[in-house]
Amino acid sequence: MSDKPSSLSPDETERLCAKPLAGGRLSREEGELLLHKGDIHKMGSAAHEMRLKVANPGIVTYVVDRNVNYTNVCVSRCRFCAFSRDIGDDDAYINEYEPVIRAKVAEAVELGATQILMQGGHHPSLPFEWYLELLRSIKRDFPETTLHSFSPPEVVHFSALFGMPVREVLAKLRDAGLDSLPGGGAEILSDRVRSEVSPRKCTADEWIGVMREAHAMGMRTTATMMFGHVETYPERIEHLERIRALQDETGGFTAFICWSYQPENTPLGGTAVGGLEYLRTLAVARLYLDNFTNLQASWVTMGPKVGQLALYFGANDMGGTMLEENVVAAAGTAYSMTEAELRRLISAAGFTPKKRTTQYVLLE
Repeated sequence: MSDKPSSLSPDETERLCAKPLAGGRLSREEGELLLHKGDIHKMGSAAHEMRLKVANPGIVTYVVDRNVNYTNVCVSRCRFCAFSRDIGDDDAYINEYEPVIRAKVAEAVELGATQILMQGGHHPSLPFEWYLELLRSIKRDFPETTLHSFSPPEVVHFSALFGMPVREVLAKLRDAGLDSLPGGGAEILSDRVRSEVSPRKCTADEWIGVMREAHAMGMRTTATMMFGHVETYPERIEHLERIRALQDETGGFTAFICWSYQPENTPLGGTAVGGLEYLRTLAVARLYLDNFTNLQASWVTMGPKVGQLALYFGANDMGGTMLEENVVAAAGTAYSMTEAELRRLISAAGFTPKKRTTQYVLLE
């Protein structure tokens, strides 16, 4: 998908944006209109005003974390993914706790990490006990870390592979040390889109169902969206509508993160959307998701400068320092920052940087 020129006048855009600012709620049709045709400057200004109303206006938060991938073997082999491998591929791997994962977590904790975001491919034969023991081992050796791990598609994969209801899978993972679920694997919550880009992964209803069960158990989670591939503007809004509705129902989401599809080295191919389309989508998300306090800036995919701009298009959080990231990097995007660099970026944008936990509790 490419950046679209605006065809709503600034005044027309401002009138639509005034609705959520006044406490109303954008309809699907209004969201689509803004996303497709809204004036980017007026939308950005309104999204920033909304962010100042619902989140602490003076600060921008972040978490020190590391992404740990336990395996790149995956039976789903999504068309947008450059990370996954088949069993037998020369570069296929399984990372055991000793010595690999333990060393990665130890290094992260030494550098001040409070969160470990652990995800991997849908391996066809690793036993469930392997995953449970991995969680137990990390919690035993690093009890201060928050395990923000296993996205809904992984949970659905476990449920099917091990013949357990989703709630039982989540309960066993939680008992072994899982603290919260990341929102990965959502892509676009439209089954038409999923049938094209990830036909062997969980359905939109299954993704929502895992999050509903997790929230019912008291677990907090994040919500994500990967856009800019085969979806339409109405399907992006369908995605936002589904997570807004679940947030109305459960209140269990801590944050929303959107990022653009990275095409390099993927079977799907295509061209990445630019920064303008990212900022447009972020701004509409802030205006549409009126029941979310926190929206993260996706500097990992868009780069530090667009990430900084995002703080004036609705984002109030810079996400994680990501001491390691392999999935997006496999698709040709490899931005990284130290904690000090991230703090300087936030300060230069005019905000006070504040380190937080996974659950958005301030640490300073």
